[in-house]
Amino acid sequence: MKWNLRWVAARRDIWRPSQLNTAFEEVGFTPSLSKVAALWSGKPVTVRLEDLDKICAALQCTVADLMEAEPIAADETGRRGEQQTVGENPRAGSGSRPVPKRTGGPGGVRRLLPPN
Repeated sequence: MKWNLRWVAARRDIWRPSQLNTAFEEVGFTPSLSKVAALWSGKPVTVRLEDLDKICAALQCTVADLMEAEPIAADETGRRGEQQTVGENPRAGSGSRPVPKRTGGPGGVRRLLPPN
């Protein structure tokens, strides 16, 4: 995802985090200045949906204005952006049910699986 907060803010003539904080306060959103600076300076790892609604209200925009989907880079198998089913990852094994490890050498006893 591409985070476009600065671009959306610039359309409202907001150029600094302190100005953004003032716009947030106008709609009743009062995050700390450090949180505002983190939203401003880069792509946030997480954003609460409630906060996202307030950001959109303060900037008079939509979620689609703030976030833009980016194409997924090709992985080592060369596939791009294809949907993958659970257990399909070739590095994770065959995708079937896990098999307990043997303990005590080559002919050892099998460990029990945890309960479902």
